[in-house]
Amino acid sequence: MNRALITTSIALSALFIGGCDRQATPASQAETHEQEPAPSNRVAVPAAVRSNLGITFVKVERRRVEQTLRVPGRFEYTPTARREYRTMLPGRVELLVQQFDAVDEGDPLYRIDSPAWREHQERLTEAEASIERLETRLSSFGPLREAHCAHESKLEQTIEIRRERVSQLESLAEAGGGRWQEITEARDAVATAEADLAEVLETEAELEADEATARSDLRATKARRQLLLDAAASITSLTTEDLLTIAADMPRWSTLRSIEVRAEQAGIVESIMLTNGAWATQEATVLTVVRPNEIRFHASGLQSDLGVLRDGLTAHIVPPTPTASGRAVPLDQSMTGELRLGLAADADDRTIEMYMTPQQMLPWARSGVSAQLEIVTDATAQPVLSIPMAAVQRDGLAPVIFRRAPDNPNEVIRMEADIGLSDGRWVAVHSGLREGDEVVLDGAFQLMLATSGRVQKGGHFHSDGTFHEGEH
Repeated sequence: MNRALITTSIALSALFIGGCDRQATPASQAETHEQEPAPSNRVAVPAAVRSNLGITFVKVERRRVEQTLRVPGRFEYTPTARREYRTMLPGRVELLVQQFDAVDEGDPLYRIDSPAWREHQERLTEAEASIERLETRLSSFGPLREAHCAHESKLEQTIEIRRERVSQLESLAEAGGGRWQEITEARDAVATAEADLAEVLETEAELEADEATARSDLRATKARRQLLLDAAASITSLTTEDLLTIAADMPRWSTLRSIEVRAEQAGIVESIMLTNGAWATQEATVLTVVRPNEIRFHASGLQSDLGVLRDGLTAHIVPPTPTASGRAVPLDQSMTGELRLGLAADADDRTIEMYMTPQQMLPWARSGVSAQLEIVTDATAQPVLSIPMAAVQRDGLAPVIFRRAPDNPNEVIRMEADIGLSDGRWVAVHSGLREGDEVVLDGAFQLMLATSGRVQKGGHFHSDGTFHEGEH
């Protein structure tokens, strides 16, 4: 860091000069030597210095460091978070929203002016006309059947009368008073009436067949109209009841000049694939709408850890950068949830997919943001005192930390850290700290450089970031 280099340079220059404001005379040096306090590892860091060096503190806490598995990953949308809106028919598209607009369910997204829709309306009109013709035809079968029944009844009466006439003439002929020519004519009249009756019965049978055919055609036409209405409902996203609503003596489907596509769920317009007024082919993607809150964390773990991984383990999503200052996500902004293992693993990379949906989503969780997944493999283990690895600095081979003085918040105490196991982000501390103590996180490197090799002499920082040994 440039600030660290500048601070170190200024600190070293100040140390070579030998004082803050003026050079000491031999007499004053002797006096100072007599009054010099005992060696100290304390460094003064007032508010101005903390602000200048970007010093921040983090509390010591208990964590299951040895039982924590850490894997990298990223946020991504769930499979159901994104919805695509496509053209059902070819036509000219008029956009009604802009990218990143928030839309609610039912809000209009775009319109399609499609000749194919008018062809569909024409087919519906033909189906309606066919239904009307068939219903009219079926309504005429009743009067026709009544007329045929009346004709049949009269023919039966005529036949009966003519048969009686034949019987009378035959009786007279047997008595010697009748003529055979009259009998023959009477019998011919009976045969003619019977032929007429047979023709009427045949016509009635044909009438019944025609009526059955008309009823069958009517059912088929109504079914076809229903299919056309269902197709229109899919195209327009309206119900069939809405399409059949009468307005100005006409069904609604016949008055629609264009198709208006509305949002089926609330969300944000993520992308628009067409320019306004463009001609789109059938099934062309117009835009996509996403629900930003429907995201999950997707990480890749090692197959060698399968012995301790299982569904339902408690997991935490933590920011990738361990800092408490600057513009990065703060260290403590984590999210909790349950681990879900993927159904398949990658044989080439020797990894397994892991997923976690946070119980509560924080504002920094966005699709594509990288982070780390902390998985506690054994929740029954005893937690130990831990600090972030970023708070531990190396002065040669010695690990160094800076503890905030309990009796003076404007001072820090440099101490050699007694550390243990690490999970890659947090490290266990065996001694020297208590739960609730604060250690320097950001700015620890600058403090280490300024105090390196002179820890027992103590010192202080000026507000400009320079370090001097001893008191003012």
